[in-house]
Amino acid sequence: MKSNLISKSETVTFLKIVSEKWGIQFPKIKNLKVHEIADDAQIIMGQGIKILKVNDEYIPFLSEIEMLEKFPHVTVDMGAVKFMCKGANVMRPGIKNHSEFEKEKIVCVIEESQHKFIAVGKALVSSSDLKNMEKGEIIKNIHYISDKFWEIGKTINN
Repeated sequence: MKSNLISKSETVTFLKIVSEKWGIQFPKIKNLKVHEIADDAQIIMGQGIKILKVNDEYIPFLSEIEMLEKFPHVTVDMGAVKFMCKGANVMRPGIKNHSEFEKEKIVCVIEESQHKFIAVGKALVSSSDLKNMEKGEIIKNIHYISDKFWEIGKTINN
C-alpha cells in the first residue's frame, strides 16, 4: 500500500471539494495523508478526519462518529444488520425511522438496538419518496462494518 502526504494546495482543493459535496465546513487541516488501498479506493487521513474515496465518491469513514453524526441517517431493524454487514443495500422494509435527505446524498445507516453506525451509502430516493414506499432499495451500501476498507482502515495510523 502506497502512502504519501499531499501538498498544502492539494489539501485546500480536496477539503473544498468535500465541503461542497457534503455541505460541511472543515477546519484548516495540515498534513493530509493519502493511502492507496486499491486501484479505485483511497483513505485520506489528517487531524480529526478520515475519508474514504471510492471511485469519485467521498464517504466519511465509519470510525469517525463525530463526522457521521453530521449526515442524514436511517435506522434499520436488527434483521437487516447481518445483510448490511455483507454489503446489501438498504431496503424499505428494514427501515424503522429516518431523518430528511435528498436523492444522491450521503446517508448513514444506524442499527436500532445499540444505535451504532454500521454503514454509509448513497440515497437512491429522497426521504419524501421513501415515506410513500413499502418496498424497494433506498440506499446503495458503499462502506460498511467488516468490508475491506474497514479492515484496512483499522491497520492504518496517521
